[in-house]
Amino acid sequence: MNKTELRQKYKALRNSLSENEVEEMSLAVANKILTLPLWEKTYFHIFLPITEQKEVNTEFILHLLSGKDKEIIVSKADFATRNMTHFLLTDNTKIKKNEYNIPEPADGIEVPSAKIEVVFVPLLAFDKKGHRVGYGKGFYDKFLSECKPDSIKIGLSFFEPEEIIEDVFEGDIQLNYCVTPNSIHSF
Repeated sequence: MNKTELRQKYKALRNSLSENEVEEMSLAVANKILTLPLWEKTYFHIFLPITEQKEVNTEFILHLLSGKDKEIIVSKADFATRNMTHFLLTDNTKIKKNEYNIPEPADGIEVPSAKIEVVFVPLLAFDKKGHRVGYGKGFYDKFLSECKPDSIKIGLSFFEPEEIIEDVFEGDIQLNYCVTPNSIHSF
């Protein structure tokens, strides 16, 4: 399947999930993350989910990171430039939904992309080679290309991989892992 077909398929699959299923599967994803070899790292970037899109609820992962005293970074998207600005998540960070219902920090202490060691990546679908399909705006491919080459990129999905994404572009950044409720895929 190509990216357009995969977007349609996985948006429909996610929309069919109940709130309870989203919560249970999100907790299962967080529990799997505990077994990944990344806990010696310090700077973790995480997305705040668009609940209306039934994305993986990252609240459970936030609790893990906080409990392990990690530096947590969240982003704000600029749709005009396709850039993301990254901010340290602190007790004082004010989170506000933008016009696309994406929860974002209002402001805060900026963190450069090059400092980020682990990135949890939102996606709609992924394949057995570690390629992903997002919403198609290119925010994460641009952001991931700014990170250090050895940064760990972890996709989060409720569903298992497709065999192959047919229309992968040269600029698409591969994942190192993708975590689902039932398994961890390494690439």
